[in-house]
Amino acid sequence: MELRQLRYFVTVAEELHFGRAADRLHIAQPAVSQQVSRLEREVGLLLFDRSPRRVRLTPAGERLLVEARAALAAADRVRAVAASLAAAPVNVLRVGAAPGLGPRLDRGLRGLRQTHPDFEVELEVVAMPMAEQPAAVSRGDLDMTLLRLAPSGEGLQVIELWPEPVVAVLPEAHPFARCPAVRLSDLAELPLRLPAKAHDPLFRAFALDACRAAGFEPRLGRPAGTVTDTVIELANGSPAWTLAYADAVPVPVVHDPGVAVVPLDPPLIACGCLVVPATRTAACVAGLRAAFAAGPPARQAAEDRTGLVPVKIVNGVDGHP
Repeated sequence: MELRQLRYFVTVAEELHFGRAADRLHIAQPAVSQQVSRLEREVGLLLFDRSPRRVRLTPAGERLLVEARAALAAADRVRAVAASLAAAPVNVLRVGAAPGLGPRLDRGLRGLRQTHPDFEVELEVVAMPMAEQPAAVSRGDLDMTLLRLAPSGEGLQVIELWPEPVVAVLPEAHPFARCPAVRLSDLAELPLRLPAKAHDPLFRAFALDACRAAGFEPRLGRPAGTVTDTVIELANGSPAWTLAYADAVPVPVVHDPGVAVVPLDPPLIACGCLVVPATRTAACVAGLRAAFAAGPPARQAAEDRTGLVPVKIVNGVDGHP
C-alpha cells in the first residue's frame, strides 16, 4: 500500500467522480482508476460502487476513508516537519578567542549551557592566527570572537565587556623592578619588545599609542614571541622590557626570580570585547553578552592559561548563531 494510492482514493471519495478527481490531482484519469483498483486488490475490498452514471463509496470504502485521511494527515505532518528542519539554518556557533582567554571562554560556554540546556558543545581546534579573526568574523567564517582589544573594520559589531589591565615586565636587575609601580616614560631608554604587526597588530598599536601618549617614541627591540618566551629572554639577561596583559602572564613567570611584573602608573587598561558580525540579531548579541561578560574566578584564571580555542556549539544562541 502506497500513500499515493491512499491520496487517489480519498480524492475520488470526495469528488465521487474519477474524471474530476484526475483533474484535481493533475494526472490522467486512467492512472487514477488503475491505482484505486490496485488498492482494492491489496486490501481485498471493493471500495466504490461504479456505474456509468455514478460512483459511490461502499460501506467498506466509508470505513477505510476515515483511516486513509488520518494516514495522509500524519504523512503531511512528517513532510512539514522535515521541510522546516531542512530550511532552518545550521545552528552552529563558531567561536574564536585570543590567547589567555580560555577561562572566560569556558565560563561563557557554561553560561550558554545553563541558559540553553539543549546545547551540545563540540570543541574543535582550528588553526587561525588571532590577527585574522576579525576578518574571519566579518566574512562569516567565525560567528564571534573574544579579543582583549577592539578591532576596526566593516561588517563588525564590537561590544566592550571587561577591563584588561596591562603591566610592565622587566629584568630583575632593572632599577624600577622593585617599585610598586612604574611610569611608561621611566622605561623610555630601554628597548621595548612588542609582537610583530602580523602577529598581534591590535596590541602593538595599543602599546605604541600608550608610549606616545606618555611623551616618548619607544626604542623597539626584536619582535616579541609569546609572553612566556619573551619573559624567559628577559630573565636571562636580555636588556629590554615588554608590556603584557596582567591576566595573560603565566603564573610561573610572576614568581620567576629573573623578572619583575610591575603595575603601571597611571594604570594602563585595555578593554576586552566580544566581536560579532554586523548582521547578528539584537537577541543573539544579548545572549552572547550575558554569557561572556562575567570574568572567570581568580583561581580558574590563574590555573588555566590557554591559547586560541575555537569551538563549535551545536544549536546556537536563540537558534540563530
